[in-house]
Parts: sequence; C-alpha cells; structure tokens
Amino acid sequence: MRFSMLPVFALLLPLAEIAGFVIVGRAVGLAATLALVVLGFVLGSFLLRRQGISILRRMSAEGRNGTMPGRELLNPAMTVIAALLLIIPGFLSDILAILLLIPQVRNLFWRSIAKRFVVVDLGSRGFSSSSHPDFQSRSGKPGDSKVVDLDEEDYHRQPNGKSPWSRKRLGD
Repeated sequence: MRFSMLPVFALLLPLAEIAGFVIVGRAVGLAATLALVVLGFVLGSFLLRRQGISILRRMSAEGRNGTMPGRELLNPAMTVIAALLLIIPGFLSDILAILLLIPQVRNLFWRSIAKRFVVVDLGSRGFSSSSHPDFQSRSGKPGDSKVVDLDEEDYHRQPNGKSPWSRKRLGD
C-alpha cells in the first residue's frame, strides 16, 4: 500500500466498520450484534493471553542474533496480530483476523514476505561491512551494498580554514 493512501484508508475503515455494524444489526438484531462484538473481544483477549508477549520477545532476540525469523515464529506472531484485530470492535477486522488464523493464508503471507527479509550480521563491532565475505545485499551480489561501516578511527573531520563556516560557533 502506498503511504499516500494511508490517510484515506484510516478514514474509510471506521466508516466501513460502522456500515458493517448496521448491516449485521439489521440481519440478526441488536442483541446478537452486541453479543458477537463481545465474543470477538473475549476470543481476542484469550488468544493474546495464550500467545502473550513471549513471541515478540523471541522475534526480537532472533533479530538481535542476526537470524531470520522463520515460519515457526510467523504462526504465533500472526495469532497475536489476529488477536489484536479481534479485540478491535468491528466485523471487517474480525474477518481479517479469522483469515489470519487459517494456516493456508499464513503460508501465502509467508511466501510473499519471506523474500523481503534482510539479515544483517551483528558482530562484536556492530554492523558488518559490505566487504565481509558472507554479506550479500538485496541484489544478491556480494559487495553491492550501500551500507558503509566506519569506526571512529576510520572517520575524522579536520576543519577547513578556507571555509566561511569554520570559525563560526553555534549561535553566532
């Protein structure tokens, strides 16, 4: 989704959720509609409590170690996202949450995002440079990266006496 469409989406989603409430309310009645909303909230809370924050901690730990979060982390992460969508009142978000709970949809989602992961090796000195033999950029060619890793001794700045800004101090 383009970011220019994000404000339009943010405005239209609540309107679509309200329209969903009206349509479902007319079809099954007010009490059943409210019961469905409460049921979605309870189910989302249960799923979120069951998965908990532990999956997010595991994903963060794997990211810090430089390993790519795999499918074994995707399923619980998608369950957490589905739980959050179930907690949000609305039927469109509930439909999306139910879709995320289906394993085939998860596999399709994994195939679409797996190729976008970039793993960066975090050694003892920080980010690895593009000259590292195991480092590959998004294009797949070693050394074809725009990341430059400099240590303090690699970069230093000497004032240029010919520059009009060299004698000025901040606030002058």
